[in-house]
Amino acid sequence: MTPSQNNDSTEKRVPYHFGEKLRAVRERKGYTLKVVANRAGVSESLVSQIERNRVSPAIDTLLALADVLDINLEFLFEEYRRQHPVQVIRKDERRQSKEDGILYQEVVRPEKSDGQNTLEAYKIIIPAGSQTNRGSYGHLGREMGIILNGKCELHYEKLVYELSAGDSVTFSAGTPHVIVNTGDCDLEAIWVVTPAQRFVEK
Repeated sequence: MTPSQNNDSTEKRVPYHFGEKLRAVRERKGYTLKVVANRAGVSESLVSQIERNRVSPAIDTLLALADVLDINLEFLFEEYRRQHPVQVIRKDERRQSKEDGILYQEVVRPEKSDGQNTLEAYKIIIPAGSQTNRGSYGHLGREMGIILNGKCELHYEKLVYELSAGDSVTFSAGTPHVIVNTGDCDLEAIWVVTPAQRFVEK
């Protein structure tokens, strides 16, 4: 008996409805329940119950069925993603990182499923007299920032742009760039980067 066959009696009811998609693809390919069940190493009755959304498959069962039917997992889970369209990060749950005395507080978390189109945003707090360093060599993508408090200079290659509270800026991140706090208080800004660089999960 295979591990998947042993799962027949342990599948649990959960609100993920893969059944309609699995059945539609199976019928489009002209496969019978028996053919799919045999190739996936599970019982025919289990496949039938999954297609009718009576049970939700264990992950190894789902992977086996997706392999047999040549289905992309993103296709199966897109309904789940639509049901969770809003991402909320509470102010006391923000991920933070500190680099050379500069504080970065995450306000938008990158979605790994976005691939090369990942986007992140964070609040950046630069003490008086300090400057960023990560962009000094340039990197892939684009950046956008809006100054909330204080004033600074954006050094973009050989150009210098003076910015103060309320100003916004956007640029290609491929050119070396540095933000220098030129004021006498902390500089606070919201910064948006795509693709994600700082908080992207490895």
